[in-house]
Amino acid sequence: MLHGTRVVELAIWVAGPAAGGLLADWGADVIKVEPPTGDPMRRMFGSIGVERDAVPPYDLDNRGKRCVQLDLTNEAGRQTFDALLATADVFITNLRIDALARLGLEPTAVRAKHPRLIYSLVTGYGMVGPERDRAGYDVGAFWARSSLAHSTVPPGQLPPALRSGAGDHATGATLAAGILAALYNREKTGEGRLVHTSLLRTGIYMNGWDISIRQHFGRIASTKPRTTMNAPLINCYATADGRAFWLLGLESDRHWPGLVRAIDKPELADDPRFATAGTRLKASEALIAFLDEVFLSQPYAHWVSQFDAEDVWFAPINSIADVLEDPQAIASGAFIDVPTDTATMNRSVASPVDFSDFELRPGPVRALGADTEEVLSSL
Repeated sequence: MLHGTRVVELAIWVAGPAAGGLLADWGADVIKVEPPTGDPMRRMFGSIGVERDAVPPYDLDNRGKRCVQLDLTNEAGRQTFDALLATADVFITNLRIDALARLGLEPTAVRAKHPRLIYSLVTGYGMVGPERDRAGYDVGAFWARSSLAHSTVPPGQLPPALRSGAGDHATGATLAAGILAALYNREKTGEGRLVHTSLLRTGIYMNGWDISIRQHFGRIASTKPRTTMNAPLINCYATADGRAFWLLGLESDRHWPGLVRAIDKPELADDPRFATAGTRLKASEALIAFLDEVFLSQPYAHWVSQFDAEDVWFAPINSIADVLEDPQAIASGAFIDVPTDTATMNRSVASPVDFSDFELRPGPVRALGADTEEVLSSL
């Protein structure tokens, strides 16, 4: 898809490298430039004694890239980096703006030298504002400050931790989309441009439904415990063997008869408390308590069979172990074999986009500085 497109990446940890990783999976020549000590993500597990050049989370976002080691704190390193940028279509970075300025790599300066370059920047909180240089990370800027974390729990409860890299990956995918739009525009105009996204803006967009409701109506219903949810048919339930599922009865009156048949409780059809979506709303706590008892009486496989027979919409609540063995996840192409430098293959998570007539073939994860001589000798 992107063969012939060169990307220079000066990015660490996850959000910036995630964008570069997607482009590498899609065929771009991504050159990852690291300081002499390397991307700190390579050493993520060092504190617990894992002595590897890279660990699996690093592998996911950095496979298929060529790795160059370069010291940008001296003039010679900066000149070499500038020569590398002159060969690039895209520059990706998530360094803080003040750090970029110290290196002479702020957007205005770079774009003046390289007008066809797509300058792609990830920040925590944005390029302007009183707190633009505050440390963000996805837990802070994407999860906490955006309102996402607060929105996931009932009033008075503190939110759980965001799973590692989730906000970074959403933001990286957002940046990759922006890069592709800018490349398309350059084909028509011949001009590069700045593409910027932030963890904060991406998090706010992800919670856009609720925020829009608050903007228009001045209030929004708070998150409730599952036992008091207003929509019993869009709720999660446990089964006798410790599994769980989420009912997806979005059209309550349409889906109610099938659910009644699936659980073999015909008496519910004549219960006035549950006759319509409106009455089920008023009696939601009683209905949830009833369904809890019913679903706990049989194992998960029993309910899958019943639901499929009556076209009841649902989804399993998979653990990580479950999803790795989920036949549909496997069939969808969610996992892929990635080569290593030793000619063996590691199983990894695939990029989330497929293209017709293009086979995703991720490259291996390269050691720190492995491609320095090859890349720099060609400048």
